[in-house]
Amino acid sequence: MLHRWAADLAHLPLLSGAVPVLASTAAVVVTSVLAVAVVLRVRRGRALGAVFGPLSAFGLVASLLLAATVLTNLTVTRYPTVAVALGHRPAVTEGTGRLVDVDVPGTVSQFAARPATVYVPASYDAGASDLPVLVLLTGQPGHVVDWIEGGRLAQTMDAFAARHGGAAPIVVVADGLGDTEANPMCMDSNLGNAATYLSVDVPRWIRSNFRVSSDARAWAVGGYSYGGTCALQLAVTAPSVYPTFLDISGEDEQRRGTRSESVAAAYGTDTPANEARFERTTPLNILSRTSFPDSAGAFVVGADDEEFRPQTERTYRAAESAGLDVHYSELPGGHSMQVWAPALEQEMDWLGERVGLLD
Repeated sequence: MLHRWAADLAHLPLLSGAVPVLASTAAVVVTSVLAVAVVLRVRRGRALGAVFGPLSAFGLVASLLLAATVLTNLTVTRYPTVAVALGHRPAVTEGTGRLVDVDVPGTVSQFAARPATVYVPASYDAGASDLPVLVLLTGQPGHVVDWIEGGRLAQTMDAFAARHGGAAPIVVVADGLGDTEANPMCMDSNLGNAATYLSVDVPRWIRSNFRVSSDARAWAVGGYSYGGTCALQLAVTAPSVYPTFLDISGEDEQRRGTRSESVAAAYGTDTPANEARFERTTPLNILSRTSFPDSAGAFVVGADDEEFRPQTERTYRAAESAGLDVHYSELPGGHSMQVWAPALEQEMDWLGERVGLLD
């Protein structure tokens, strides 16, 4: 009985529900009790003691670290359950896809990207060819593993394939950052040629290494937060490469702080000329002067995301005005995997139709 209870607890979702609440509450209670105990002993003029002092300090630090870990996990969701955090993985059943770590060189861009991860559907290993492609991008800071673990990529794609007779795309989680803390703003600049890497090097490498469709209509790009912004940037700067996009919780333009700081980071100095140069690359500016009749996109954002929701709404309206076939939806939650993972799952049928997987 006890073993079964422990096993059930280990597999409860850490992203929402009782687990984060209990962990955070425990951290707060332990910290509060220790703090009160220290204050009372000091006020009464009693020494903390050789043992009590270090134990109190240890308890305070441990509680704060626990709370910080829980909050970080809620944002990134690197570990959706305790079991996954301890190294347990669900058994792989017959007919599911596989994940492959690969190096995608920046042959043209010279962008120093980290390894990508490819989801290869079971149908591909069974001989399927001319498969559609979905390129996924992460937030910043971030790593491709975020889509794999917190984003539940394989589970989402396997479930999609199970619903549609085994049909699923090749999914490439590409590195659009270069480093966990880097922010090249998904453009070509002094920070690196991230845009060329994602619009030229990555598609060429995929076509050279997998049996995928050569029809641009079978290609899509998507991402969350920084990755959502980047997906929209690529859709409006390289529509012949990515005519379909998924923007989850994206911003209304690329950013590294303020506009002035972003311009200076991209081009060295914040001058009027560089400001104008930067402005010409922003999605809102491009959408205001260009129409995209053959492009389509989905915008998804958390209903409680006070910072990013207005920006996602703004880009959706701009895309709609520019003639794109777009739709907008909100999911419960804020700026976290509580929204991002379900957003991909929600939009897969639409994506499947757009890229030709579904009739």
